[in-house]
This record gives sequence, C-alpha cells and structure tokens, in this order.
Amino acid sequence: MKINETHSYGDADVEAVFGLISSEAFRTEAAEDAGASDIDVDVTESGGAVTITIVRTQPAEMPDFVKKLTGDTVKVSIIGQPAEMLGTAVLEAKGGGTSFTVAGDVTVKIPFIGKKIEPEVAKAIKGSLKHEVELGKTRL
Repeated sequence: MKINETHSYGDADVEAVFGLISSEAFRTEAAEDAGASDIDVDVTESGGAVTITIVRTQPAEMPDFVKKLTGDTVKVSIIGQPAEMLGTAVLEAKGGGTSFTVAGDVTVKIPFIGKKIEPEVAKAIKGSLKHEVELGKTRL
C-alpha cells in the first residue's frame, strides 16, 4: 500500500529541522511521547548520510482482528518483521520554511491477511508522522 504524506515545519529552516529530527534525544522523546517503552535509538553518520534506527515497544492501536495476531503491543523494529515500509523522507525549503515528505510502500508479509492489515499499518505510520511533526514544531 502506497503512502505519501507531506507536513510543514512552519518557518523553521531545513538545517534546524534536520538537526532536530536526526538527534537521538528527540527521537527518544518522540517515542516516549507516543507511549512507547523499551526504547533504543541509534543515530549513525557515515559518508554524509545519517541512519536512524529505532527499536521500541508500542501499544497496539489496531482493530481487534489485528490485535489477535499481534497482542497488545507491537515491537517496532522493521528489520526482520513481517510488516515494513520502504520509502524516502525528504526535507525541502519551501516558502520560508520546511516541508517534510515521506513516500513509501507499506507491506505486510502474512499469507492471506497481509493485504487486509496493510491499511492499518499505513494509518499507524501516518499518525506517528503527524504526531512527531507536531512535537517537533514545539521544539524548534
């Protein structure tokens, strides 16, 4: 399932937004603010690229038919899990501020029911992005 979400960081410049969203402290704060526990954040810079890895346990806000498969929590560690989103995140200077666009493809590799679960995973990702952008705007 394709997702394409664009959010605005208001009048904050790209460098300030990038500094915030790529900081271990903010990534940890955002996970805590979303109700996560067992949070492990790793920010690695190499060759001009930044890789952010977040492993956390998150309360599952999914329909009952999904909770029957996942339990009350979902461990968000995309690597090695049957649910994943592959895509891009772009920060862009726009109108004196910064826009943040995430585009990707959500897949759930569970036979027979994966396609039914994908919209719920996409909804959770979209909600998380919106929440993190709103939190980020209060920190800039």
